[in-house]
This record gives sequence, C-alpha cells and structure tokens, in this order.
Amino acid sequence: MRAIISGIPGAGKTTVLNEMLKILSFEVVNYGDVMFDMAKEYGIKDRDEMRKLPYSKQREIQKRAAEKISEKDDVIIDTHCTIKTPYGYMPGLPHNILKILKPERIILIEANPDEIEKRREKDKDIRERDAESIEEMKLHQLMNRISAMSYAVLTGATVKIIENRQGKLNEAVNELVKTLRE
Repeated sequence: MRAIISGIPGAGKTTVLNEMLKILSFEVVNYGDVMFDMAKEYGIKDRDEMRKLPYSKQREIQKRAAEKISEKDDVIIDTHCTIKTPYGYMPGLPHNILKILKPERIILIEANPDEIEKRREKDKDIRERDAESIEEMKLHQLMNRISAMSYAVLTGATVKIIENRQGKLNEAVNELVKTLRE
C-alpha cells in the first residue's frame, strides 16, 4: 500500500508520523528529502530554498523524485499537498505525479492555526519558513483539503483528515494507526 501523509508546516505531520512508527512498521519516505537530494544539482543548499527555484525546475525535480519513490511498494510518503510559492500555490501532487505514485490513501494532518503559529515560533531557529498569517494558514489548509479530494478523484484513494490538537498527540496517532490498518 502507498499512503500519502500531508499537512502544512507546523501542523505536526512528522511528529504524528514518528509516533505512529512506534506502533506500526512502515517504510517512510520524505518526498522533500528526495527532492532536496536532486535539487543540490542546481546549487540549492537547504530545503527551504527549493520552492524559490523556477517552476519548471521544481516540476522536473518533483517528477524525478516520484519515479524514485514509485520503486517502493509499501510506503508512506511524507509530503505536502500544496506548496506555497512566490507564484501561488503549487500542487504537491499534480496528475502526472499521482499517475506515477498511485496512492491508496491520502491523510491530512491539521491543527488550529493558532497552535501552528506557536509551533512555528518554537522551530524558528531550525527552519526558515515564509511568514503566514492565521488567515493564510486557514487558506493553506483549505487548499490542502481541496487538493486532497482532487487527488482522490484522480486515483480512487480515500481521504482522511486527522486533527492534531495541542496536548492530544496520542489521539491523532491512534487515528492514524486505525486509518493505516483498515
């Protein structure tokens, strides 16, 4: 099975995923890490610079990464449904990428934008992120929902939204475990 897990920066996607791995055994591939390894060919020195590459280069790297990931049968792909760029929202998984990956499940990890803001503030020394207001975070999560359902229409995958509320990590992890076992 191939599952995609996604969420906007600061929603806690990786935290929930790492806790889930203590319960279930899955191979996890971080799409951004695969892309970053490929983006280094263009002089990119950190992951946060990638979204500033010309759109055509981003798309080329995105496709090459999907081809590499698609070589795996049972995998959870840690990625973003949408990427906010200076040019607008870029689909994290456009149709040509979905045809390569063929996911069965798409899982969105979401959180309250006020909580996301606090998490991002705490991470500011280790990650360089573009500033997003509370309203922009709400829009970004909405764009992820819209994208996830569009991806599901194209692939037949199911879409699950898991709330990662502050102090309720175990609830989010249990919901993810249940979703992956079904």
